[in-house]
Parts: sequence; structure tokens; C-alpha cells
Amino acid sequence: MIELEGVPELVDPVMVAAFEGWNDAGDAASTAVAHLDREWKGEVFAALDAEDYYDFQVNRPTVWLDGGVRKITWPTTRLSVVRVGGEKPRDLVLVRGIEPSMRWRSFCNELLGFAHELGVELVVILGALLGDTPHTRPVPVSGVTSDPDLARTMDLEETKYEGPTGIVGILQEACTHAGVPAVSLWAAVPHYVSQPPNPKATLALLNRLEDLIDMRIPLGELPEDARAWQLGVDQLAAEDSEVAEYVQTLEEARDTAELPEASGEAIAREFERYLRRRDGGGPGSPPGSHATESGDPASYLKDGPGGRVWPPKPQRPEATDGAAEDATSDSSDSSDLSEGDASGTSGTKGTPDAKGKSGSSESSDAESPGSESSDSESSGSSGSSSPGSGSSDSGSSDSSED
Repeated sequence: MIELEGVPELVDPVMVAAFEGWNDAGDAASTAVAHLDREWKGEVFAALDAEDYYDFQVNRPTVWLDGGVRKITWPTTRLSVVRVGGEKPRDLVLVRGIEPSMRWRSFCNELLGFAHELGVELVVILGALLGDTPHTRPVPVSGVTSDPDLARTMDLEETKYEGPTGIVGILQEACTHAGVPAVSLWAAVPHYVSQPPNPKATLALLNRLEDLIDMRIPLGELPEDARAWQLGVDQLAAEDSEVAEYVQTLEEARDTAELPEASGEAIAREFERYLRRRDGGGPGSPPGSHATESGDPASYLKDGPGGRVWPPKPQRPEATDGAAEDATSDSSDSSDLSEGDASGTSGTKGTPDAKGKSGSSESSDAESPGSESSDSESSGSSGSSSPGSGSSDSGSSDSSED
């Protein structure tokens, strides 16, 4: 039995989790949870024993000095709680860590033990995948669940993915079998600019989370960072005619795929979401601070950054392998379009080819490296981390399995 001392009784708690590594393209998901923890001043109340779940040759501990005393930080998964007041108070239990190297079933059971003790009513797992999506368009975010009833009531996709999966998929299934409602949200990150950070994808995940749990999230500097990120990629792409042409091809494919969605009902739904975010100032944030990319898509084509560091130059598109081409169809099917702390996986940070960081994510039903598309957990460029690069355990988007 897990005993939680010092944790107050929570109000309608929702557990929000993200894991660095295979399911976290561009660090978009882990950065989203870190943002929530920072904005609402989360208090850590538990950490899983690193010895039980991590291979330290894969996820190495770090040494640092504290007043001249050397200390070690071990890779692990930590849980914190944030108390959110306002007219409709609702507390969050934040789970932020690294995809475990071993004992995944025990890992999930331990997290579910905390969820049970805290009275968690819903588990939301964030992920990010690499996909054939242009950086100039709203970031596709897919919401999926294994629960048919939850899919109907919350307007989500019911996952039908079959194939290799990551910890996001395993935890979602563990929740379903334990009778705990669970949802996965997946953001598609452009595979030709996969290096973290990706504030635009992080912003997209937080906007979708707002809609899902009906809670206003203070966004801080994220909208400005997203604009700066896009402008930086625009400038880099403009320097290479082949990359610019490739981006234009992705834009045309995306726009064509979305034409059927441009119905009066779809437009009204997006406009209602835009107004809700504009008018609903959440705790500690002024009205208008929740504007989304879908509310003002042109905003990402304006404004300059002001001394910000741009992402590395996109690679040439010639060598993109077929898996990346397939991913677009998965990512672009997502109807909710919006706008993405560190990988933790040794040797993979910021390398588009590296397994485990380019971020596998499970998509509308093809999640694994080189996986099939269509019903994919995410073939979000599964296997294609950049136009000129080789295979990467990029994520799938379960439209995301999980």
C-alpha cells in the first residue's frame, strides 16, 4: 500500500504524464508538463526508485556541485501536485520522467497505485511524434483512447493500433485494464526540424489539454516562443531552395487533405474554441492569454524573436524515406489543430537520427519505427527523422495509439 503523507485531499484530480525519450519528439510533451509544473508551482511528493526501472548506461546520472559538495542526480520519474483554484477548482497530479529501461508493468502499477490513493478521475498522457507536417501550419494534435465509451463522450478516436509501442501505450492500456479512464494526446512535429525545443508543438498540446479537462492554462511566453520558432525555421528554409520546395509540397498536401473539413460546422467549432480561450482568463492569467494557433494562424508568420536561438538548419529533403511520406496522412487527419525538459536519453539529445529522441509517438495507428501508417499510433515519420536523414525511432501518433 502506498502511503502519501503531506498530500492534501485533491479536488477532481487529473493525472497528466509525459516521458522523455521515444515518445517525445522535439521534447514537446515533457516540456508541456514542465510548463504546468512551473506555472502552477508544483510540489514534488514522490519519486520512483531509479534502481528499479533505469539502465544507468542508457540514462546516466549527473554530478553537480552544491556549495562545494558534489551531489548526484539520478534519472527517475517524479510526481508533483498543483492546486488550481478559481471558479471551477481542479487539481492536477503531474508525472514527469524518462521512459523506463525495464520492468514496465511494475512501473505502470506503481503509478496506478498513486492514482488510486489520490482519487485520480482521469489520466492524460502526452506524447509527440515526427510527421510529414509543415511547420507553417497548425500543429495536428490527436486524442485517442482504448475505451469506446470514453471515445464517444469526449469526442476522441478509439485506437486500433497493432505493433510495437512505447511507455505511453503501455500506461494507457494499464489504466484501461485497471478501470481508470485514460487518454493520450499526440502532437505531430515536422520531421525536417526535429531538434528540441519545439514550443509550437508544446503550445498545441497544452491547448488541446485545456479543451479536454476544461481548465484554463496560463501560457506565459509560449505563444511568443512559438512565433519566434516558426520565424526562425522560415528563415532557415528560405536559405535552401530545395527545403523551401519540400515545405511547399507538404503545405499543398496538408491543405488538400483538410479541404473536406472546412465545413460550416467545423469552422463554427474552431471559432467557438477560439472565443472560449480569448474570453476565459484562467487563474493568474489575463483574458486573451490563451489565444491559440487555430484562433490566429497568421500570427506565427509575424513578429520577430529578439535575440532567440534558432533551431538547426533543416536538412535536405531528397533522402526522406517512404515512412515519413506516409505519416502525413495520419497527422493531417486530426481535427483539432493547434500549436512544443530534456530528452534524458543518453546520446540522443538533439540528433534527428537518434533512436529514442526523435520521438516515437503512437499515431492513428502506426506507431513504431518504420511502421505502417493509416491506422497508426503514429507513423509520424516513424523511421524518418529528417528529409536527409536515416531512420529514427520517431514517434507515432496514435492519432496516437496511446
